[in-house]
Amino acid sequence: MLRLSEIVSAPAILPALTASDRDGVVTELVDALVAAGSASASIRDELISRVLDRERRGSTGFGQGVAVPHVKHKGVQTLVAAVGISPRGVDFNSLDRQPVYSVFLLLSPEDRPDEHLQAMEVIFRQLSKDTFRYFLRQCESVKDVTELLEEADGQSLG
Repeated sequence: MLRLSEIVSAPAILPALTASDRDGVVTELVDALVAAGSASASIRDELISRVLDRERRGSTGFGQGVAVPHVKHKGVQTLVAAVGISPRGVDFNSLDRQPVYSVFLLLSPEDRPDEHLQAMEVIFRQLSKDTFRYFLRQCESVKDVTELLEEADGQSLG
């Protein structure tokens, strides 16, 4: 079973997103993954473009203040996610029309769709819990987020 703490790249945890719109948040999170060495700089622009194309087809803002933009790409070697928290909230064109405060951006290798689905399942399992969403939104540091992810992996948050 995949674990959140294994999927999320710690250097790509942004506890205070600076972007104020969806496109800026996606760019900020992709840039964090590139800076962390989790995604190649040579495909940065294409990753951003593909994620935003996906968003235009249907928002990954699923309501309750969360969004999970995601893309499969042949240039991605390893399943990896970035986490961003927006203190002000961002319009993600969410299903419930409410601002998004917590964003998981997932990048997956194109040739491993089962792994992608498994990762989405793990992320959604946690994001469906009120306590997890509440505590995630309260996180103020990378350490806070990594501890929360480890706790969630241990299933101590229900």
